Amino acid sequence: METTRLVIVAVGGQGNLLASKVLGEAALISGVPVRMSEIHGMAQRGGVVESAIVFGDAKSSIISDGEADILLGFEPAETLRAINRCSKKTMVITNTATLPPFTVGIGKGNYPEVEEIKTLLAAKTAGLVALDAMALAREAGSPMSVNIVLLGALIQTGALGFTKENVIEAIRRRTKPAFLEKNLKAFDLGMEAAKTN
Repeated sequence: METTRLVIVAVGGQGNLLASKVLGEAALISGVPVRMSEIHGMAQRGGVVESAIVFGDAKSSIISDGEADILLGFEPAETLRAINRCSKKTMVITNTATLPPFTVGIGKGNYPEVEEIKTLLAAKTAGLVALDAMALAREAGSPMSVNIVLLGALIQTGALGFTKENVIEAIRRRTKPAFLEKNLKAFDLGMEAAKTN
C-alpha cells in the first residue's frame, strides 16, 4: 500500500490531538494501516503542538524534513514555520485566522502578513488550500471546531483517499455527543470551502 505522510501543526488548545484521533479512527474504519506520534511542546502555554501521521505500509511514524505529503496547519505562522517538512510535492491546507504569540502582543515580535505567508507556502509546495477556518467554525456554532473544519477541507482535497462517510463515522466515534452536530456541520463547511479554494 502506498504511504502518505501527514504533518499537523497547531497552537495548544486548537484541537490537534482530536483531529489526529479522528484521522486515525478513519484509517482504521477504511482498513488503512496507520502510525501516529505527537510532540506537545508548550501546548498549555499556547505553544506549538505537532502530530505526525503515516498512512499505509511504513515502519515508523517519523516524518523527516522534506518528507511530508500533506501539511495541515491550524494557524498560518505555524504552518509557515513547518515549511521545512515540505517539498515541491507537498499539499498544504492552512487556516488563515491568526493567533499571534504573546511576544507580538507585547510588542517584542512581528507577525507576518497572511497574504505573504500564503505566497511563500504556495511557492514552495505543490498546492495550497487556505481558508478562514475560525469564521467557518463560528458559522457551525462553535469556535472550538476549527480542527474539524480543516479536516473537512483535507478530505475534500482527496489527498488521503478516505470517503466522507468513513470520516463522519470517525467523528461520531471520537466526538462528545454534546458537540457532534456542530462538528458535523463544521466538517461540511470545511469541505465546501475547499471546493472553491
